[in-house]
Amino acid sequence: MVTVGGITRLTNSGLSMTDWHLVTDTFPPLTEEKWQAAFDEYKKFPEYQKINIHNDFQLSDYKFIYFWEWFHRFIGRIIGMVFIIPFVYFLIKKKLDSETIKKCIILLGMGAFQGFLGWFMVKSGLIDNPDVSHFRLALHLTFAFITFAYTLWVALDLIYPDKKEVNTILRKYARIAIVFLVIQIIYGGFVAGLNAGLIHNHWPLMSDGKFFHESIILEKDSWLLRLTEGKSGVQFVHRTMAYVVVGLILFLYFQSKKFTLSTQQKNGLNLLVFIVFLQFTLGVLTLLLGVPMWLGLTHQIMAFILLATMTYTLHRLSK
Repeated sequence: MVTVGGITRLTNSGLSMTDWHLVTDTFPPLTEEKWQAAFDEYKKFPEYQKINIHNDFQLSDYKFIYFWEWFHRFIGRIIGMVFIIPFVYFLIKKKLDSETIKKCIILLGMGAFQGFLGWFMVKSGLIDNPDVSHFRLALHLTFAFITFAYTLWVALDLIYPDKKEVNTILRKYARIAIVFLVIQIIYGGFVAGLNAGLIHNHWPLMSDGKFFHESIILEKDSWLLRLTEGKSGVQFVHRTMAYVVVGLILFLYFQSKKFTLSTQQKNGLNLLVFIVFLQFTLGVLTLLLGVPMWLGLTHQIMAFILLATMTYTLHRLSK
């Protein structure tokens, strides 16, 4: 789902479906007449009127972008079925304890809310501006990651039901690290939504060999806007936060050497260090090469894997 969401964003396919229906758009148009009707509807909105009308945009082009948005929504429906059907079955069979039922109801609500956030994001690009709000894109992306992280947490609770003595020191460091990782994911959404990866394609410094480029100040009038809406400012935060995330994970890793750990805890920490350096490298390459689609997508997927590893490690340090 995350992979297809990334492809949808990178191919500019997210605004191809201009409405949302729970049932009627489960499958794409099945006749040329229906395809033409969908295309005619798309022509009423800003993306076509302000951008694609000038690009000799034909029905075949529309079918391509429609596919990725439809496929993204279709997988969302499948995820809902994959969750609800077994949940109802195990509920009827009384296989779930009350604690697990509560967690599953939370997951069900999170999944439904994520679907709403998807449409909330798309809607922002159907009014005047032929692009979705980067705030809404970041919200949709981050909540998808958080929903997955909680799903994994619930699964780990079931896989490892036995409680053990908790190392509160390492747990605290891991909690701090995961908070900063989520902030970094939010800013990854900002960078994607603003196409901020297409500027300052240099590393370790920004353009003109500067750590802090003056364009950060020139773009917006206030520091809040500079660091949340300015392309240069958002990229600056994202590239700088990467060092913070790496530093926190390394700090957690070296602090863990002071304690006797289980095999699961050691494996989680070792993998965490490996994944964070791999993700850092992918981020640098993505920037230097001007965000080619395959690399931008790989960077997003690796962020997902990094959060999964962080969640696993925190769980093993917490329970």
